[in-house]
Amino acid sequence: MNVLVVKMSSMGDIVHAQPLVTDILQRFPNAKIDWVCESAFVAIPAMHPGVSDVIPIALRRWRRNLTDPDTRRAFKAFVERLRRVQYDWVIDCQGLIKSAFVSRLARATHRAGLSWASSRDAVASLAYDRKALVDKSLHVVARNRQVAADALGYAISAPARFGLQVPILTADWCAPQHAYAVLIPGASRDEKLWPEGHWQAVAKGLSGQGLQVCWLWGSTPERERVLRLAQACGSVQDAAAQGAQPVDIPHATSVIPPFLSVAQAAALLADARLVVGLDTGFTHLAGALGRPTVGIFCDFDATQCAVTGDAPCESLGGVGQIPALDAVQAAIERLLMSAKVG
Repeated sequence: MNVLVVKMSSMGDIVHAQPLVTDILQRFPNAKIDWVCESAFVAIPAMHPGVSDVIPIALRRWRRNLTDPDTRRAFKAFVERLRRVQYDWVIDCQGLIKSAFVSRLARATHRAGLSWASSRDAVASLAYDRKALVDKSLHVVARNRQVAADALGYAISAPARFGLQVPILTADWCAPQHAYAVLIPGASRDEKLWPEGHWQAVAKGLSGQGLQVCWLWGSTPERERVLRLAQACGSVQDAAAQGAQPVDIPHATSVIPPFLSVAQAAALLADARLVVGLDTGFTHLAGALGRPTVGIFCDFDATQCAVTGDAPCESLGGVGQIPALDAVQAAIERLLMSAKVG
């Protein structure tokens, strides 16, 4: 059975859809599963050993340059690659017009997705011949799993298993040399940010427990923020500085890596003792990789989109509900204690 999963963005959404691959292969061990996602995030489904091929799409970039000849050539190449395989099922668990469009482009016997009442873009449901009525109050992981289960006719009885395997990478920068925690203080919108004084208090608390603090960043403003935060907390090993050489600063309080690819960041997260981050794709990836993770939500649903994984995870806050520092510190203590007991 050939299956194509369409879940193109964003990074956290792609992470949340990985358990459906594990589900399908448990019921159909010989299934061949391909995945369509934005080119920036292809490393996520590629980490699942059950995904045979990841087909990159650059829809976000193409939409900004629709009349450009390069865009037309790139789109044509994408369609040709997409249509190489005749799929038995296309499973669109994104439920948007753009994902429905891609679902229709694929060569498939059947197409499955969310129903009119369950989709974010209700009209997207017209693209499918199998429409799953899924409760909108369910956690996003459960919603994704249900779309596949409804299409292929099996019941969900086991807990979600992400099944991701991180590639072994050799860093050309001076990675943390001791037990470390990863902090992720950057977000796509200012409304998601947590007060800098809170981050400093968290970092100092982790340092006081013997952990190096590694500050993950993904843009120039985020790089400036983590440098400012790290410098306020003690000595800094700054591998992100222009022209920096991989020289270890013994017992540095903080480590700032260079810009990391998704796969490199996953390798960093996978060995962390603890991860504390805002509602970002990397925070959700940390949970999916089985790391104890505290998710800080300042402007998004912390229940339906809670960080989840095989290790203990806690999500605090919500829309307009900025988590208090002491609540986050208490969650950190619980997860560190749980890891010691485990």
